[in-house]
Amino acid sequence: MLTPETIKARARELGFDLCGIAPVDDFPELRFLREWLGHGYAADMDWLERTADRRADVRAVLPGARSVMVTGTRYNTDTGAWERGCAGAQVPGCEGTQVRGHAQIARYAVGDDYHLVLQKRLDALVAWMRAESAEPFDARAYVDGGPVQERVYAQYAGLGWVGKNTCLINPELGSFLFLSEIICTLALDPDTQGLEQCGSCTRCIDACPTSALVDAGVLDAHRCISYLTIENRGSIPEELRPAIGAHIFGCDICQAVCPYNDPAPHASDPSWRPRAGLDLPRLLDLWRQSDDELRELVKGSAMTRVKLPGLRRNLAVAIGNSGDPDAVAALAVPFADRLSVDDPMVQEHVDWALARNQSL
Repeated sequence: MLTPETIKARARELGFDLCGIAPVDDFPELRFLREWLGHGYAADMDWLERTADRRADVRAVLPGARSVMVTGTRYNTDTGAWERGCAGAQVPGCEGTQVRGHAQIARYAVGDDYHLVLQKRLDALVAWMRAESAEPFDARAYVDGGPVQERVYAQYAGLGWVGKNTCLINPELGSFLFLSEIICTLALDPDTQGLEQCGSCTRCIDACPTSALVDAGVLDAHRCISYLTIENRGSIPEELRPAIGAHIFGCDICQAVCPYNDPAPHASDPSWRPRAGLDLPRLLDLWRQSDDELRELVKGSAMTRVKLPGLRRNLAVAIGNSGDPDAVAALAVPFADRLSVDDPMVQEHVDWALARNQSL
């Protein structure tokens, strides 16, 4: 028999750590997206504006939707290297220090591509639900790819609350969580809404090196290291480059300093363990790789989100900030198998890195 309890039990069997059910309703938090877009905080992520109306109501995605099942999956495996790097943050509340000459990669991106791993699990959960349900139903399953404000539904599904760092925080598991959801036309008993527990803490706001968190729960993407190193397809503003530090893909600082991640329970799922070459790699080693080697390195990971010129751009900035003389010297060495370095955008950042080190 299909019940909220049996759905959650099956979700755990499939590898999800959390599962909750939210009703479909006109939640006031859903309207914040329009306000946020109106302030221009989305930078050049125009797709958010284009899909804003659909994101305001999941019934625009699936007519007749009545329930949203939200799952949470821990991804912070205990490798030691990430803890030593601690996202490159030399800030209060972060016990680690940046390892000189090594690249910082957001914790979620060093393992297998979560989109692919979790989509298979969601599809298996939907298939099981269809087999167990006494009535037919329509469903849509998404892993960070649909026009759904998943953090809002996660909060109303009882998985936690949206913190001041804009991440979903669970009081026991912290915020290193992948969220995914199933929208369906079944009327399932909902869970109790998660309540805000940040209190007066502002560690995440205070720790952000680019001041991207302009207020509690308000992120200006123009200044966010994750946006600048991933979604941004152009040049990184020169005034923000020093604050990028060693980050070459994403940033975890606002999560690393959160008390609910001090420490967050580790995940044992091998899917999230760092792939070979991505566990606190040396900037010099990455830069010296050919284009084909770099493509192979990130293949099958979430790092394919950034194109090769973007990754070279990020590496150049990180090397410029590293103070590593060998890595800086490598920027000026031409190689025929690294055509991406010839991209004008990449060269702009290489020139900046070389000039920065001459002035240090």
